[in-house]
Amino acid sequence: MRPVCLVVGAGDFTGGAIAKRFAREGFVACVVRRHADQLASLVEEIEREGGRAIGYGVDARQESEVVELVDRVEREVGPIEVAVFNIGANVHFSILETTARVYRKVWEMAALAGFLTGRECGKRMVERGRGTILLTGATASVRGSSGFSAFASAKHALRALSQSMARELGPKNIHVAHVLIDGAIDTEWIHENLPRAAELKEVDGLLDPDAIAENYWHLHQQPRTAWTLELDLRPYMESF
Repeated sequence: MRPVCLVVGAGDFTGGAIAKRFAREGFVACVVRRHADQLASLVEEIEREGGRAIGYGVDARQESEVVELVDRVEREVGPIEVAVFNIGANVHFSILETTARVYRKVWEMAALAGFLTGRECGKRMVERGRGTILLTGATASVRGSSGFSAFASAKHALRALSQSMARELGPKNIHVAHVLIDGAIDTEWIHENLPRAAELKEVDGLLDPDAIAENYWHLHQQPRTAWTLELDLRPYMESF
């Protein structure tokens, strides 16, 4: 059976680019979003290029759905060799206007879902004695900015989860790494909401999803004598 790269949060840009990169290496790309119909174009593109991809509609905040997803992939497709958690949950609200509902939902999307994905995939990887788990972070993972109390809290939690998992699962030959994306990614949303997006793209000032995906592939390929446990990615001109 071909190895599987499970991408939870396979959006049109970063998540999709990661899925395509691993598919080019012979992995079956099992891609996940809350609504399966949003994955049709990604699955078609991967298969058009000669790869294999399967889309799943799953709410990764729901324990039963994540358990069933991992069981189904392992049973019907193949062993999950790489698990990528890439759900964003970036929202901007003043702390004075952030409701408990918003705060809880963002935490569920960016932290709880990461825990469920890591736990279930980790169980299977430990049984086989190998695997890679990669968790996508953001600037908010290390710095809480004004208006991002919910997002920063959730991303800080995901980073702590990654550190704890790395220390427990690393000695079991499971490579766990946190990837901190520090900067604007070249996406449709950025071009619509960042006035200087086009100008920045002209001078390589936006993170390229394909370049991000290449780093995820390199992390998976690292020999265990020199694992990276946290990697920060930013355009050369990004301040930090």
